[in-house]
Amino acid sequence: MTLLARDRQGPALIAQMLLSPMLDDRDATVSSHQYTQTGSWSRESNDTGWNALLGDRRGSSSVDIYSAPARATDLTGLSPAFIDVGSAEVFRDEDVTYATALWASGVQAELRVWAGGFHIFDGAAPEAQLSLVATAARDSWIHRTLTP
Repeated sequence: MTLLARDRQGPALIAQMLLSPMLDDRDATVSSHQYTQTGSWSRESNDTGWNALLGDRRGSSSVDIYSAPARATDLTGLSPAFIDVGSAEVFRDEDVTYATALWASGVQAELRVWAGGFHIFDGAAPEAQLSLVATAARDSWIHRTLTP
């Protein structure tokens, strides 16, 4: 959405909060190969999701940046981002790569990789210490971003 808003010159977005985002249809990272047939979102789940969205286009050069943001080569002009991902999930490496690409494009980004966190750990165990800390970090970022 942020790429589309930028490219259409609006609406102006204040920020983007990406929670364990699914960004790259190519599934070529280490973490995308580590988490197979396990967890709340596995490589197989990811395959199903991308195949449902892209069909035969998946993995080809015809996939656009609005469907798979990791394919964007220019991230300039995007709003500040909060990216939050577990260390024990399929999206870990693509999310770290995306945060790095945002920084390289001059976009402010806060990246949180939660040690031991699996996909949507905070929803599965909202009272766990890790979930409480992750929620507090998000709330803090929202407050800092939206408070002038």
